[in-house]
Amino acid sequence: MQKRRLGKNNLEVSAIGLGCMGMSFGYGPAADRQEMISLIRTAVARGVTFFDTAEVYGPFTNEELVGEALAPFRGKVAIATKFGFKLDPPPANRPGCTAGRRTSRKSRKPRSSA
Repeated sequence: MQKRRLGKNNLEVSAIGLGCMGMSFGYGPAADRQEMISLIRTAVARGVTFFDTAEVYGPFTNEELVGEALAPFRGKVAIATKFGFKLDPPPANRPGCTAGRRTSRKSRKPRSSA
């Protein structure tokens, strides 16, 4: 498997990654969880080290699936995820979830270039 280096820290990942959204969200009913775990682990066995997911896929179920499948390979693979979506309604009983909570943010003004 060819490799690519990403970013200033030269993170090395496989040239071919695996997008995992369709395993639990987006293209019809979720696939069988154990089959998808097997598929992800087979990809690792074939040299794939870059996986893509997001908290909004499910929501959260895809990240949980990918996390479970890749747990035995911690430190050997990279997971790209997207987060920060305002989920409506907010998920119930999600530890650490800030979706739906009121937060105050001070508006940030752009820095002048002078």
